[in-house]
Amino acid sequence: MNYLALLKNMGLFCLVATGMFVPAVLCAFIYREDQMLPAFFFSMMLTFSLGGLLYLVGKKSNDRLFHRETLALVGLGWLIGAVFGGLPYYFSGHLTFEDACFESMSGFTTTGATILVAIEGLPRSLLFWRDFTHWLGGLGIVLLLLIVLPFLGAGGKLLFRSEVPGIVKSGLRPRIKDSALILLKLYCGMTVVMTLILCLLGMNLFDALTHTFGALSTGGFSPYQASVAHFNSFAIEMALVAFMLISATNFGTLHQIIHRQHKKAFASPEWRIFLLIVTASTLLITVNLYQAELNGQTIIRPEHRGILPQGIELMRMALFQVASIITTTGFCTEDFNLWPPLSQGILIAIMFIGGCSGSTAGGLKVIRIILFLKMAYWQIERSFKPKNVHSLRVEETVIQPDMQQSIFAFFFIYMAIAALSTLYLSGLGLSLVTSFTAVAACLNNVGPGLELVGATGNYGFLPVSAKWLLFFLMGMGRLELYAILVLFVPSFWKHS
Repeated sequence: MNYLALLKNMGLFCLVATGMFVPAVLCAFIYREDQMLPAFFFSMMLTFSLGGLLYLVGKKSNDRLFHRETLALVGLGWLIGAVFGGLPYYFSGHLTFEDACFESMSGFTTTGATILVAIEGLPRSLLFWRDFTHWLGGLGIVLLLLIVLPFLGAGGKLLFRSEVPGIVKSGLRPRIKDSALILLKLYCGMTVVMTLILCLLGMNLFDALTHTFGALSTGGFSPYQASVAHFNSFAIEMALVAFMLISATNFGTLHQIIHRQHKKAFASPEWRIFLLIVTASTLLITVNLYQAELNGQTIIRPEHRGILPQGIELMRMALFQVASIITTTGFCTEDFNLWPPLSQGILIAIMFIGGCSGSTAGGLKVIRIILFLKMAYWQIERSFKPKNVHSLRVEETVIQPDMQQSIFAFFFIYMAIAALSTLYLSGLGLSLVTSFTAVAACLNNVGPGLELVGATGNYGFLPVSAKWLLFFLMGMGRLELYAILVLFVPSFWKHS
């Protein structure tokens, strides 16, 4: 481990990260929230000071980062970024230190799990910062690292794969610098377009920006306690459904669509299956909700009855929550704690599936599910056809045995972490459903779960140890597990 090189690059990261507070400071000036300025300035000073100190300590090191140093940079960068990102909440007096770190990690990892209550009573600049961490977490941090640290060489490629898995797809250039530039243009362009559309649909600029940050990053923070239900607008909900589904699509596929390469885009099995899962889940939940209504259960809210035909209203509810959960955004328009068990089970299942690789969505990713099912089928077939030799393929790519082992290992570790974390939360006195869905929602970067952590609940009641556990689970989910897990392996830190 080249500690000096790691410290130097961590210092550069902190120095650049100081600038991430500037938009929130400008927001505080615009809304004349003078009480928030010290919180942001102190946060900037501490971030800049640590960055400068780390850079000076490692200044004389060579600039080469190898596999271990790059993994450490990714993992520590997110953890340190989340801590410094929580300082405005802490210095403003609105949250304790552990709650501030939780809220910040939830923002940067685009999870959307929240500690806060009475959200509307918070300063606008703090709410802007809260949603802006989503935008930064979606792609901003990885792009900043790629721009500021262009000399990472092979380590840069590892970093790129860690934070944006599957991004180098046909349509995007193989060079990291070129791909980063394309992604930056696409990300900023989508931000502008989404904001304008939401403004045209009746949102003010502040609401349009904050909900764009949440939808584009598949994060889910809203400046309102009622989330998207606050607007009670069919048009806004459908626009956000489109935004969420677009954001959970591989950026390479989006690049192909923009350049009118529609055949190539629709040739992607991952995207086709993703859309199929969305459609099937929506229809199943719609039918299940309709059956519940026929059986006397109140599903449609009183203020919505009679506006749309019953079937259309139920499909509206189902489509929004399916899109929100499978894209791991976490916006809410309904309290799905009140939905039938089948509907809740479908939401939990798609929570684990997540979006497409190479997008801002969390979860296991659709491509991994495809590969895992293909490998499982292949193993079953081999039990009665042992002499048959098949090549496992996705599109034109042959999945080699070492990659297959890697996928099995990832799936096992993922589920083991989910199971052990659920047992720990249950041991703290939480119900099994609350424990399991809290873990699933944080590990998959979704946000809301069921029961106490459901659409109308929050994570503020949890014991301190549970909050720190979920803090790390959010980081592991965002960074594909390994960049966080290796930090706890003693041999990782030894000199090679």
